[in-house]
Amino acid sequence: MRTSFRSLVAIAAVAGGALLAGNAIAQGQQGGERPPQPVTVVTLNAQDVTLTSQLPGRVVASGVAEVRPQVNGIIVERLFEEGSKVKSGDPLYLIDPASYEAQVAAAKAQVAEANARLKASDKDAKRAQELIGRGTVSEQRLEEAVAQRDADAAALQVARAELQAREIDLDRTTIRARLSGTIGRSFASRGALVTAAQESPLAVIRTLDPVYVDVTQSAAEILAWRRGTMQGRFAGLDTSVSLILADGGVFEHKGEVTAAEPYVNETTGVVTLRLTFSNPDDLLLPGMYVQVEMPQGIIRNAVLAPQQGVQRNRRGEPFAYVVGEGDVVEQRELSIVQAQGSSWVVSAGLQEGDRLIVEGLQKIAPGAKVAPEEAPAEIAARPAAE
Repeated sequence: MRTSFRSLVAIAAVAGGALLAGNAIAQGQQGGERPPQPVTVVTLNAQDVTLTSQLPGRVVASGVAEVRPQVNGIIVERLFEEGSKVKSGDPLYLIDPASYEAQVAAAKAQVAEANARLKASDKDAKRAQELIGRGTVSEQRLEEAVAQRDADAAALQVARAELQAREIDLDRTTIRARLSGTIGRSFASRGALVTAAQESPLAVIRTLDPVYVDVTQSAAEILAWRRGTMQGRFAGLDTSVSLILADGGVFEHKGEVTAAEPYVNETTGVVTLRLTFSNPDDLLLPGMYVQVEMPQGIIRNAVLAPQQGVQRNRRGEPFAYVVGEGDVVEQRELSIVQAQGSSWVVSAGLQEGDRLIVEGLQKIAPGAKVAPEEAPAEIAARPAAE
């Protein structure tokens, strides 16, 4: 019986020791530090950033010519393909020339008749001049002969002018392009009666390369631009402008500001600017709505921070987490100027070399130790919405 009791005591002691050892191991595991939280970072670079503003605009053809007849008649032929390219001087329509050819023939006959009368009166004047030297004719007769010759010379000039006018009318029976560009659809068909300087055009020609884009900008922004230019703050600014199309794509050709209306609209307080863009593929069409990226100034040594790394507090103020010394998280309050692509232009709060946290933000806080990993290029350029 004694042996049995001693065995139970020994077994209990061993079990108690094991239990104490297990508790000690568990306590040791609970008291240990957690491993650093892995995060993805982007190392920032300072650079000179061009500030831009988006302005709404409309595409305008750089040249517009409405085709109208300059003589009356019936159209007997259309000489162009609708929607094709035409050059200045190309024939577009042919008006029945028969009546105008007859008028030219009649005018030529009048010229011949006036020329014949002038020859006769010129001979008469010369004969009178010879006879007056012999004393066989009076001074009055000579004066009458010279006056008749001068009148016939004037009549010949009138006849020639009439012939020129008739030839111009005949030439205008072929309606020609007065502008190089793209011609639209025809508003008149073969057999249509047209009149000189009629109200409705036969077709419209538009020059599409280059094209203009008219945009409006506030007078305050114009003043800031001009003051910055005069004070040299915008020295070296690239004045070329980018075009954003209606589908969100960026037009491949850059434009330039070529004109500004020297007038501020009293109602809206804006100034109209005209930009010029090359349009070799006719992608831009008149009337198209576009957005223009207009350069406004330069910020020296600014930082472009990926948008997914910037957050806002309850007051709407922007802040970001960066990895500081010892891989410890630091919170930075930011001053944001504007968005540029998928990044924010930051003028204060971040500097070159900072490691901005862009992924893993949900599980960190200021003072936490992290395990940073540099982001691939495609993640660094990803918009915040993704």
